Amino acid sequence: MKPIRFIGAPVEVAFDKEPAVTKKAGCPARFVWRNETHTIVERLQEWHDYGRRGRMARNMRDTHLRAAERHGSWGVGRDYYRVRTAGGRVFDLYFDRAPKGTRERGGGWYLYREMGEADSGEGA
Repeated sequence: MKPIRFIGAPVEVAFDKEPAVTKKAGCPARFVWRNETHTIVERLQEWHDYGRRGRMARNMRDTHLRAAERHGSWGVGRDYYRVRTAGGRVFDLYFDRAPKGTRERGGGWYLYREMGEADSGEGA
């Protein structure tokens, strides 16, 4: 698969069963983008980026930093999901664990990009 369109837009998500922990919500069941609900029928891939950058990377001891990069720490990192929707489209979306302010401490969901099939005709 290859990216066919960058989106980078916040989305609303819904779960069939509400997550026990909001910072580790897992893959949602559906998302709303441009007033259209997209039902997720398959989770194709999942990956996590808990790396600290800039000042945040310098405020921990090396041993704690390595552990945080594996498991995450409060307000740092993203959880990515590549999903197939009921319409057959494939999207990458992610949960940004960073709080957006004192009132919105839970992070937010974003539609990252739409994916498509890789070109099959190399050298053609």
